[in-house]
Amino acid sequence: MAGTMTPDKIPLVSPTSSRSVTETVNGSHKFVIQGYSLAKGMGVGKYIGSDLFTVGGHQWAIYFYPDGKNPEDNSLYVSVFIALASDGTDVRALFELTLLDQSGQGKHKIHSHFDRALEGGPYTLKYKGSMWGYKRFFRRSLLESSDYLKDDCLKFNCTVGVVVSAVDCPRLHSVTVPESDIGAHFGMLLESMEGSDITFNVAGEKFAAHKLVLAARSPKFRSKLFGGLDEEKEEITVTDLEPKVFKAMLHYIYRDTLTDEVDVILSTSSSESSVSETLSGKLLAAADKYSLERLKLMCESRICKDICINTVADILTWADQCRARQLKDVCLKFAAQNLAAVMRSDGFQSMKDKCPWLQSEMLMTIAGCESDYTSAGGKSRSVLAQLSDGGDSDGRRVRQRT
Repeated sequence: MAGTMTPDKIPLVSPTSSRSVTETVNGSHKFVIQGYSLAKGMGVGKYIGSDLFTVGGHQWAIYFYPDGKNPEDNSLYVSVFIALASDGTDVRALFELTLLDQSGQGKHKIHSHFDRALEGGPYTLKYKGSMWGYKRFFRRSLLESSDYLKDDCLKFNCTVGVVVSAVDCPRLHSVTVPESDIGAHFGMLLESMEGSDITFNVAGEKFAAHKLVLAARSPKFRSKLFGGLDEEKEEITVTDLEPKVFKAMLHYIYRDTLTDEVDVILSTSSSESSVSETLSGKLLAAADKYSLERLKLMCESRICKDICINTVADILTWADQCRARQLKDVCLKFAAQNLAAVMRSDGFQSMKDKCPWLQSEMLMTIAGCESDYTSAGGKSRSVLAQLSDGGDSDGRRVRQRT
């Protein structure tokens, strides 16, 4: 037929392709249960819950039942479950639950769903509150005489692998853009001191810098160097910061990162250590003084990891002094949820002496937590009464939620 094209005459079009990729997004959580013997007797079906952790866009929690989950087991076994703690429908996941051997021999008790994925596929959690785990995880009498229990403490590691699917469509032509390296370049500028036009004398130690860089990063430096009494100076003496703190602040200004030395190491058993003595605490105060808001948040995030019963009052006092709003809120919530224990800590009286108004703020936070808890069907006894009698409703469970 006229006009018909034969196959060898048909214009060729570049082939296309696509690929469906199903994989797991994995995340782990360590759950430590301190005071196991005190948790015994809380009742069948009642659990100690971990803090929430996020994996694959969903929130999860570990539930430990010291008296077991099933009434028919007569508290002969402890039960452990991993629960979907956020809204979700038909969430498919793999799980691994490990009870750590604390003898140092590495004989951990491991239940892994990852190893059995080919047998029945991932486990499907239908809705919020769905759980995977073991009603008869361990016989209590054997657990209490084993190396898994040490100093009245149990340690669990939990790994969740959320199944996700995506279509991978590779393109014939692509351009890879590397991560920004502007921080590295500015860091080299600081290290080489090339073009520096200002020197800071900090307790006899000299630091060369660039006025324009400092002014661009800090409104306080901008005011000081381009509109203040120090505008024409080539050297400025700094009397309110230690050299290591000033050096860490310059590192952030040029590189937009924290130095490796910035860390929080607070004692959990002594009132002698204070966040104000750590580099991260001092850097937080410097960030507040020089209006470095991102640095403040980075320090708050680092310090937040060290909040516990014995440190929260001290950290709350320092956060209030440094106007660290988010860190302060976390401390208030933690103190409200663990009130009786916090009141017995070494730092609580010091907090009341230094910043008496913080006790009022703690009361308001407690009132808010109590209102939420009661509306959710929690205990009816007023948490506020604990400030007067120093007691709590069960005296056992403490945990941080942010």
